[in-house]
Amino acid sequence: MATTIRLPLGSWLGLSHFWGRRPLIALVYTGMGFPPVVIGLFVYLLLSRSGPLGGLGWLFNPPAMILAQTIISFPLVAGFIMAAVMSVNPILKQQLASLGATKWQATITILQEARIGVIVSIVAGFGAIISEVGAVMIVGGNIEGHTRVLTTAIVQLTRMGVFNLAIALGTILLAICFIINLAMLRFQGRLA
Repeated sequence: MATTIRLPLGSWLGLSHFWGRRPLIALVYTGMGFPPVVIGLFVYLLLSRSGPLGGLGWLFNPPAMILAQTIISFPLVAGFIMAAVMSVNPILKQQLASLGATKWQATITILQEARIGVIVSIVAGFGAIISEVGAVMIVGGNIEGHTRVLTTAIVQLTRMGVFNLAIALGTILLAICFIINLAMLRFQGRLA
């Protein structure tokens, strides 16, 4: 879902030239290195009872966790898509214009040329959110049966000294990552 937002933004940043583009790119680059716990704090304050979105009742619920993870991965995916689009030969854009392609057709063609970088950006965003602990604990609360996820369960079990179960959950998390990345690799192969 979040990729549908980041794909157009990354494409737009990579293909457009407008006043304020450089500061916006700098903002995306800054977001790529933003500490997840700071994002968690920001979302917590946003969703707390006294926060502007406190009325939603999302704090310590899955929607708060999804919001935090979306914010964390947003600049990574948008920035990598932007870089992938910018790496496409600029002559292609001129050729498409000379052939009468609309902006939409040109953008789709350029994205197809940058498809490997686009897939890598999606994998990087996935990697950022599946391995995230700090923001999820802050806004989700690590509530058993409600907001506890594999990463927070591993942290809790390690703190409790239950290493066998923590290792088992870590193995499951690694297996999930491997299977999803293998599927993305197969998808990338079909596009190549």
